[in-house]
Amino acid sequence: MRRTVAEHQAAVAGLLRWSSGYDGGAPEVLPLARALGRVLAADVLAPVSLPPFDNSQMDGYAVHADDLAGSMALSVAEAIPAGSVPADLRPGTAAPIMTGAMIPAGAVAVVPIERADPAQFYSVAALADLGGTATVTLPGGIDAGLFVRRAGSDIAEGEVALTAGTLLGPAQLGLLAACGAGEVPVRPRFHVLLLSTGDEVAEPGSPLAPGTIYDANTTLLEAALVEAGTEVTRHRLVGDDPAVLRDVFAAITAGSTHLVLSTGGISQGAYEVVKQALSDSGVEFSSVAMQPGGPQAHGTISGIPFLGFPGNPVSAIVSFEMFLRPALHQLTGAPAPRPGLEAVLVDGLESPGAKHQVRRGLYRGGKVALVGGPDSHLLHALAASNCLVHVPEGVTALQAGARVEVTLIGPVPSDPFAVEDVLVLDEAGTD
Repeated sequence: MRRTVAEHQAAVAGLLRWSSGYDGGAPEVLPLARALGRVLAADVLAPVSLPPFDNSQMDGYAVHADDLAGSMALSVAEAIPAGSVPADLRPGTAAPIMTGAMIPAGAVAVVPIERADPAQFYSVAALADLGGTATVTLPGGIDAGLFVRRAGSDIAEGEVALTAGTLLGPAQLGLLAACGAGEVPVRPRFHVLLLSTGDEVAEPGSPLAPGTIYDANTTLLEAALVEAGTEVTRHRLVGDDPAVLRDVFAAITAGSTHLVLSTGGISQGAYEVVKQALSDSGVEFSSVAMQPGGPQAHGTISGIPFLGFPGNPVSAIVSFEMFLRPALHQLTGAPAPRPGLEAVLVDGLESPGAKHQVRRGLYRGGKVALVGGPDSHLLHALAASNCLVHVPEGVTALQAGARVEVTLIGPVPSDPFAVEDVLVLDEAGTD
């Protein structure tokens, strides 16, 4: 079966939605320190107003409502540090007040210290020398409310602080902390069983026998899945024996696993173990019009969703970014969508017209330099990239200066030489 990229994206999203059994489930209640990157399970109401009381936006002098009109010398009242409860302010007096301190009753404005005369607070020694009769001259024409943060001006008690489905980042957790919440209800994680296949792959850290390569896919995809907010069970490597793989699939139990994800064994070779093991199942093996990542598998095993990605590392991670990551966002709310933007090509490129080509690139300052060639084994080039460059189906070539759509998958460099540095990875994919 041949599919477009959009058709396979819809197929993967539908598979997870209807077959994973993930419906949010019973929420977990976590302390804020452990809730980063999780999705809020229910609306959170503000238990207090923010700010909880009228307070000063500046270091300055709190001024009484009767003393706003004209410039005058006012007696200096007792200072108001942050965290204290001040006495009422009397007309004819001005109280030194610090940023964040409570506005005293009777005060309606704060004059910044730099607009006062003298333009600095009296020291304790100076006040003692003056016998408690210090004065300060403030300008006239002060508006009521000047540099006063009103109680509830950020959010009022009882209002919705965050809605269910919100992805909790630093700002959202900071708001909850400011509201006094010590813990928060979050949706449970989506569980993925991840396995890689092939007689030719070995565990990193073990001796490498002739004809074998180290398994990069499991680490690559596990990191991507964890970053996307899922909980991953990493299966041992499985060789090219269909009977062994069938036993692995038969042992998977529904309920604890929302998705089985494998890499390798789904293409057109003579030893495609996943294809052989699932030959009489409901799993579909498709050819998606995409380079890299054309071979794809999707379906269910004993009612559990199954996705099969190609075995080449770049094909696997491109498949994740194009198909699984967006589906996870639609279903669970995490991860956040990848930023997409338009960029100017630094290099020209060629692309197979019948496929949506996904190249790796380094984006900076509105431009994107291609990193490595289109081959699906170039991990070094992938590691030097921060974006995916999209060449739509039907386009066979683009010249330098053409505008392309890119998806950011990493940080944008600030080093002005960063783009030039990666150009040593040439179009042929050598380094």
